[in-house]
Amino acid sequence: MTVDLFGGYDGQPLTLQSGALVLPRFAESRSAALVQAIAAVAAVAPFRRMETPGGFTMSAAMTNCGPLGWVSDRTGYRYQTDDPTTGKPWPAMLSIMRNLAMEAAVEAGFPGFEPDACLVNRYQPGARMSLHQDRNEQDFSQPIVSVSLGLSMVFLFGGLRRQDKTQKITLSHGDVVVWGGPSRLRYHGVLALKPGSHPQTGACRYNLTFRRAG
Repeated sequence: MTVDLFGGYDGQPLTLQSGALVLPRFAESRSAALVQAIAAVAAVAPFRRMETPGGFTMSAAMTNCGPLGWVSDRTGYRYQTDDPTTGKPWPAMLSIMRNLAMEAAVEAGFPGFEPDACLVNRYQPGARMSLHQDRNEQDFSQPIVSVSLGLSMVFLFGGLRRQDKTQKITLSHGDVVVWGGPSRLRYHGVLALKPGSHPQTGACRYNLTFRRAG
């Protein structure tokens, strides 16, 4: 299944599965400020391509903001309070980021969500993210809020097993995906980013993933 949100879709929330929705263009009006916020975060905690426990280098560059940041290296996946590159705490999550995540969660039916971690991914042409579950958090009752900025990318949303069939959804600038409840542990990922240019982000796509990790 491939859904193009700009191919005749009416802009209303799109239900992927129970507890999983796409909110088209939900972040578009705040996108310029969000891109500026990303630059401010990266000035303190630069983007880097992390290593997986298996010794592979991720194709997407990453950084974090908020009390907790997600990291990966040879010792495993985890959240921690300090940036392993600088040894300093992660930069604060700016209010425009936090408020957007909370509002999107409410819109998707998850009131009370207060993120303490924002993972920022930067995708350049060819970068991708294989199917995975977000399961390093302590409380799976809290949803995931994912914001797309810049170039369009194909989002994969699967089942509770890696081998389950996936839905393919084209996400564009300002689109937000929220999943929780019975969909909280569904596998998800993105196909390789195709070359292009966007007025606000240039030749890349940013993804903000908000979580309640602690």
